Amino acid sequence: MTSTQGDVLIVGAGVIGTTSAFRLARAGWHVTLFDPAPGSGATWAAAGMIAPSAEVSPGERENFTRQRGALQAWRDVAREVLEQTDETLEIFETGTLLVGYDASDRRLVLQFAHVAETFGVSCELVSREGHDDLFEGVSPRVYEGLLLEGDAWLDPDQAIRLLSRANESLGVTVVHQQVLTANTDGDRVEVTTADQTFRADAGILATGARALPHGVAERVANVVRPVRGTTVRVQGLDRSDLPTLRAFVRGRSFYMVSRPGGYCVLGASSDEQEALVVEVGELQRLLRDALDLVPSLESAAIVETRQGLRPASKDLAPFVETVDERWAWLSGHYRHGVTLAPLAALEAQSFVESLS
Repeated sequence: MTSTQGDVLIVGAGVIGTTSAFRLARAGWHVTLFDPAPGSGATWAAAGMIAPSAEVSPGERENFTRQRGALQAWRDVAREVLEQTDETLEIFETGTLLVGYDASDRRLVLQFAHVAETFGVSCELVSREGHDDLFEGVSPRVYEGLLLEGDAWLDPDQAIRLLSRANESLGVTVVHQQVLTANTDGDRVEVTTADQTFRADAGILATGARALPHGVAERVANVVRPVRGTTVRVQGLDRSDLPTLRAFVRGRSFYMVSRPGGYCVLGASSDEQEALVVEVGELQRLLRDALDLVPSLESAAIVETRQGLRPASKDLAPFVETVDERWAWLSGHYRHGVTLAPLAALEAQSFVESLS
């Protein structure tokens, strides 16, 4: 770690803000991180997939290209967290199995394969006949799927916990208050909370789908809208040593991330809503899709539901916007916040160091 370079303020302590604080603190900057409830936004609801192959979507080639470097970036973060804390941030490189529940869904899988291949993703068609173990727990009506290698997942709760511990050891100051205003005063940035003012050499806005503080909010060009996602956590099926299960079920997207010990994250809904409530119909559809695809979840115990607001830009692509020369706004990561966090942190570091 180099000597102290200067002071940086980061507004927002989700996975992107927390990882950015870690990256800058490791590079020798003194970081102050602001969030009344760190890790409680979209990160709280995320399943933790690092899945560029499974997230291929028409018109998002640039986003896919960016995501291809995400797994290695997370490996680098895990290595540095281990150096800092003597604790291991686990990354499970299991790949993805994508299946279709009925005939129409299987056509969607084939359409996905066509798009994926144009993006250079290697897809292997696998069946129960030759790879029965891959379909453990899956409905017998599903007899084939696409095996996508190179995808992985981690536990966002563990990532936030270990990164926060590493940040503490690096001297990162965490202020558990809402930032009310953020401005620039000459060659310094300034934020105010309810009872204090802070100044630094540079500022990073990592607020996700939350509103920006007054001051910078009136001077940004980009816009993000909140897209609510709900995940259900259950205890009952351990597929953790198998590829992450993703599916089309009656035209809807579904996934199940299975962690060691039988803790499964089922997801995810996607609604143009910002009220963090669990609607009966939304929950019923998600659980019905889960039970139809994975009948053995019938006896699983519901642990909890989680909701978060994903920040979606107009073109669904992430961006880094410079505001008043000394602020950078990192947002628009939509459903890829966990995936892209270490790469966004490098962008934050690059911005700050460009000012020195």
